[in-house]
Amino acid sequence: MNSSKLSETERLAERLLQPIDASVRRRARLHLLDWLGCVAGARASAVGKIQRNTQSAAPVQAAAWLGNVLEMDDVHRAALLHPGPVIWPTVLEVGADALDSVLDTAIRGYEAMIAVGSMFDARHYSYWHNTATAGFFGASAAAACLAGADRDQIVSALGLAGSVAGGLWQMRHEPVMAKQWHLAHAMATGVAAARQARNGVTGPRFILEGPQGLLAATCVQPKPLDLSGAWKIEAVSFKPWGACRHAHPAIDAALELKSRGLLTGRVTVSTYRDALVFCNRLNPAGVLEAKFSLQHAVAIVMKRGTPRLSDFEPGAIEELAELRKLVTVEESPEMTAAYPDHFGARVTSESGEITLRDTLGDPERPLSELGVVNKVRELMEWGGLAPAAIDDIVRTVFETRQVRDITAVVRSLV
Repeated sequence: MNSSKLSETERLAERLLQPIDASVRRRARLHLLDWLGCVAGARASAVGKIQRNTQSAAPVQAAAWLGNVLEMDDVHRAALLHPGPVIWPTVLEVGADALDSVLDTAIRGYEAMIAVGSMFDARHYSYWHNTATAGFFGASAAAACLAGADRDQIVSALGLAGSVAGGLWQMRHEPVMAKQWHLAHAMATGVAAARQARNGVTGPRFILEGPQGLLAATCVQPKPLDLSGAWKIEAVSFKPWGACRHAHPAIDAALELKSRGLLTGRVTVSTYRDALVFCNRLNPAGVLEAKFSLQHAVAIVMKRGTPRLSDFEPGAIEELAELRKLVTVEESPEMTAAYPDHFGARVTSESGEITLRDTLGDPERPLSELGVVNKVRELMEWGGLAPAAIDDIVRTVFETRQVRDITAVVRSLV
């Protein structure tokens, strides 16, 4: 490699040191609230119970396991990853006094995670869990920036974390908790890498593009590092429903068809290839598989309308078995070509057809601030919180200037 040339991590580090506008911090608060809602909703899950029993003295580390359990965490389309469940526990674990400092650092963590994740190609995503792989970079960047690292220390933190980055999709074929481990592992490794870089431990500058770097090892046609435009957190989508994001376009189109009284008889879902790879499950065996079932998602809309978290529980899985048989799924080459820049679906019934190029919560069809707050309220109610407690949490997230108030919320949730 040409050692005199700036590496991709050096370019990224220089981007991360740029100032952040107050308007972006408001957006970051909304993502923080969204993550807290996801954590609260997962309190009673099996993972939540394990972490509560084993990490009672480390609430932020316990919370790092919970942000993705219900599949309602924020998502970036082009990078095909979920930044919130990695970045928020990282910045709270490193800690600071002023919340603005934590918000700024979270924005930088989102930036690094998304920028790196957007370089991965279809080959990478077919085997590697992007949230885990890119999460090592996001967590190390956020932790290093919050600790006051300079450019070279940020580069070393990225290099150290990136040298062990990864996470395989095999977990999707078995009823296990490895996906949550991936997120907690990325957070812990990122924090450790940043700490060691600040101590003077150096990491490889060319960890991304080097001849034996991450891209060479896991991609066939990696994309260039894109550091242009606004901070990438502003292009992150909010998920309104508790299913895999790949099922959302079909849900959205089915809801539109139902609102017109046209969701009748047999139904065909035409969508992009990855939606079928991850979510073609006619007979989901449990809650997690139901969240990754196009057939179940559309059956929910046919029977009940807007999906609720309860619609993915065992009773609903059994109840909707016959309706799932009415749902056929197929690839749309047109939508595969537009993906991942656009998550689209066409739902065709015996009475009509709806095609959507983008789904609710994406930048083209954003979920309003009130919509995010209402989603968070539903999640927290699902987690057993009283309305007054929820009101206090929402108010705290939007109004506080102190990190200790947010860590107190986390402590109350786990």
